[in-house]
Amino acid sequence: MPPPTALPPAAIPPRRRRLAVLALLALGAGCTPLPPGPDAARAIAPEFVRRAGAGGPPGAAPGTCWGAIVEPAVIETVTEQFPEPATADTPAGFRTETHQRMIRDRTEHWFRTLCPEEVTAELVASLQRALAARGLYAGPVSGVQDAATLAAIRAYQAGLGLDSALLSLDAARRLGLAAYGVAG
Repeated sequence: MPPPTALPPAAIPPRRRRLAVLALLALGAGCTPLPPGPDAARAIAPEFVRRAGAGGPPGAAPGTCWGAIVEPAVIETVTEQFPEPATADTPAGFRTETHQRMIRDRTEHWFRTLCPEEVTAELVASLQRALAARGLYAGPVSGVQDAATLAAIRAYQAGLGLDSALLSLDAARRLGLAAYGVAG
């Protein structure tokens, strides 16, 4: 029996490619964490952090960083059939019309977050300890934002009405990790 040949990526259906990537990420979740360094705390970026004036919300204070939860628009496709009367050339039948209508517009929910340079390994370690004290994190205090840390952040913030694994400034303040100030 000849050995199986690999399919080119373009020949693999998109759903199967996504499942394969998720499986590889799951397998890699148990690997050794990144060595300490300036990027160790930002190893996983669940959402994009935007700076004010560079894609952030309009009117945001300069130097502030923001996260966004984007809810896509909901569009409904409607197919209707209309009776068509018989003519001398054609029998009675139906005419089909298909159109789309907007059910809900796309929305962006902005929230203040820490800027990337503020998310150090020390801050992430303190975050892990704070989440562990609340029973939301059971992993090691490594200073690395691994999948377990992100899940714990999301669980904590769910109680605050925010469905995001990107730590909000409000949550960081409530956990005692960021100071309250005039700018925030």
